Amino acid sequence: MSATDPAPELDGIARWTVDLMETLGGPGAGLAIFIENIFPPIPSEVVLPMAGFAARLGDLSLAGAIIWTTIGSVAGAWVLYGLGAWLGHDRMRAIAARMPLVDVEDVDRTTAWFARHGTKAVFFGRMLPIFRSFISIPAGTERMGLLVFTLLTAAGSLIWNSIFVVAGYVLGANWHAVDPYASVLQYIVIGAVLVAVVWFLVGRVRRRRAQRPVEQQVR
Repeated sequence: MSATDPAPELDGIARWTVDLMETLGGPGAGLAIFIENIFPPIPSEVVLPMAGFAARLGDLSLAGAIIWTTIGSVAGAWVLYGLGAWLGHDRMRAIAARMPLVDVEDVDRTTAWFARHGTKAVFFGRMLPIFRSFISIPAGTERMGLLVFTLLTAAGSLIWNSIFVVAGYVLGANWHAVDPYASVLQYIVIGAVLVAVVWFLVGRVRRRRAQRPVEQQVR
């Protein structure tokens, strides 16, 4: 630990992350981001800068922090890809058929969209909060080639991880200065998702209401 860059008092996820890296070194950074991928409520925007901070303290090298976190990202994505593959397209259609305001045709449209844009979605999705994890599930459901999925996931994760790990390394004990910028991006993504969900629900309710008089006339 550097005498000019002492570790601040940490708690919660930050303390757990540093303890893991102090104990396991690089593999600890990989394990932390692996868990973050499977449990999205654990924010990568905290874990990754802490990996850079741990590298600055000498618990692992900067290159090691980037490499191990990227390995952890890919491993976590494989788990969710496997979940999607287990669910499969037919099972997703069966689930959709039981959900209110959702049609099985929605799954078919999603499949068609993923067939056209899946590679871009997996690559850029790795650089978006929330989507970082969940994009792996449709990739598995639609059986994207595992090699292609792995390469795209590794490339996108490498970019995202490097930005935050290097930021944590440069900022040192002020690693938390990254959080406001990451939070803005997260709020934008969450806001966009909420708008899309509301738009979908309103449109679907209106369509169902419009269909009722037609169905009653047919009867």
